Formats: sequence, structure tokens, C-alpha cells
Amino acid sequence: MAGRGSRLRPHTLTIPKPLIPVAGKPIVHRLVEDIAKVLGEPIEEVAFILGDPAFFGDDVVESLMDLAESLGAKGSIYRQDQPLGTGHAIMSAKESLNGPAVIAYADTLIRADFDLDRTADSVIWVKQVEHPEAYGVVQLNTSNEIVELVEKPKEFVSDLAVIGIYYFKDVGVLKNELQHVLENNITHGGEYQINDGIKRMMEKGMKFVPGKVDEWMDCGNKNVTVETNQRMLGFLENEGENLIANSVQQENANIIEPCFIGENVVLKNTTVGPYVSVGSNTVLENSTIKNSLIQSNSKISNANLDNAMIGNFVVYDGNFESISIGDYSVLE
Repeated sequence: MAGRGSRLRPHTLTIPKPLIPVAGKPIVHRLVEDIAKVLGEPIEEVAFILGDPAFFGDDVVESLMDLAESLGAKGSIYRQDQPLGTGHAIMSAKESLNGPAVIAYADTLIRADFDLDRTADSVIWVKQVEHPEAYGVVQLNTSNEIVELVEKPKEFVSDLAVIGIYYFKDVGVLKNELQHVLENNITHGGEYQINDGIKRMMEKGMKFVPGKVDEWMDCGNKNVTVETNQRMLGFLENEGENLIANSVQQENANIIEPCFIGENVVLKNTTVGPYVSVGSNTVLENSTIKNSLIQSNSKISNANLDNAMIGNFVVYDGNFESISIGDYSVLE
């Protein structure tokens, strides 16, 4: 999670993308917890690879340590000092690369329920997609084993896209192959990639198999993050999770579920939903809001919003005359 999330600006100017809440919980928290459910066994350690300490500061570290502790695991923090690719990022945490491990990119969410094939040397999570030419995909043999990784194939290879979550029976083997990649300066576009380590493992006859997820949700930009928030609210509602805090104050307000409404939210002369997440201590008045994501400590008045994403400590009045809008903001 070392990247700056530039495609999600301005929301990532002050908050790392993996800590932006979706359906009331930070992306990385949901991802780690969902992976833990799929594994179905105790987790010894959760290692987080962060970027610049000036951006990923003490508050971020504290949040991640709490996440690891909630799973009964040790939390470890590593820093990628330069943006030199996925292989380089993973090797920033080489002290933790031993034994069985999952490696995941922290800007994606999944819903999955399958038995992990522990006879394989590695499982690569994939999702069937309509346009495989836009993704990195896996090529399978007749035994349903992965024999090749192909990036954005011009000709059809398969429709199973790699989603950025991997299981290794012994991640130390990947570490050794990535060490070779770094030492021999094997790069693509000036970056060291995890795929080069994986391909070296395949060349040595190690068994890779696909693990198919039911849902794969991206959080790469504003529109897909709002869509992911919508889908996640639907899943949580079907699972019977309580999404509306008891401390919500309503005055002539209407909530059309599913919605996440955080602690101490005030709704006045307002209709919220469906598919809206509202962070704690936010006030919404004289507004109609649907299919949107609003974070904490904001005040929204006289608004008619659809497909909106609003950050923390925002003051927005739909009847505006005087405005102050920062970099990368969009009003449409």
C-alpha cells in the first residue's frame, strides 16, 4: 500500500487510498479481514508496506497495528523508499517473507468462498472478465494449472484476470527469485515486477493454480469507488449486518436502505439512499443524496447528489455564492 493513489485525488491528498472508508470501513481493513475469512486459519503476522513516512505517518501506522491486533496477529511496518514496482515493494518486507503467506495489493476488495489448494506451491486469485485484453490474465493447461501470465493479451489467452492477491506455500521461494530479479536488474518500464519472480518459479516446475473470487471490486478512482461502496452495502445488507448507528439523529428524515450511517450523524429535512455511506459526525440538511460516499465531520446543505464522493471536514451548500475549492476537485 505504498502508492499515493493519484487517480483518486483530491481524496488521497490527505488520506492514503487504502484508508478511505467504503461502507464505513477503510479499504485495507476490509481486504485483510476478507482474506482472513477465506484462509480460515490463524494469522501469525500482517506486514504492511508503506511509502513516505511524511504521508503514511504515525496515525496510519497505529490504525494498521490495531487491524493486525484485531486478528490476533503481529503487525509489521516496512517502507518502500522509491516507487520501483511490485517486486521491489515486496522485497522491502523481505524479513517477513518466510513460510506460507498471502500477498495482496491494498486497493481492491473481494468476496470469495472457496477451499484453498494447499498442495499447490501458489494460488493466484483471478476473476472472469468480459474484456481480458485490458488486464493481465493467466493461461491454464488441461490440468487447470497456471502455466503463464500474459499482460493485456492482443489475442485471446483466457478471460481470467489477475486481481493482485497471491498465496504462496513458502513465500521464501518467491523472495529468492525476486532477489535474482533485483540483482540482475530485470525491469519493465524501469520497475521490478512480481511476475518475473513468479515466472522463474514456474520455469522450475512449481505448481500454480487459480483461486476464483465471486466478486472483485476496484477502488482506483472516484467512480469505481462509489460503485464499490454501492456493491459492498448490498452485500452487507444481505448478510444481515447492522449499518445504521443507534446515535443517528433524524428530524423529518428518510433513509432508503441499504445505507451506512455512522455515529452521531444528523439528518434534517433530508432523504438519504439508497447506497449511501455517511461518516461519523456529519450533518446533512435540506438535501437528497443517493449512490454517494460522504466521509466524517462534514456539513452538507441544500444538496441534490448522485454518484458523489465527499471527503472529511467539507462544508458544502448547494446554494453557494462564495466558494473555496482546492486542487483536483470536480463539480459537475
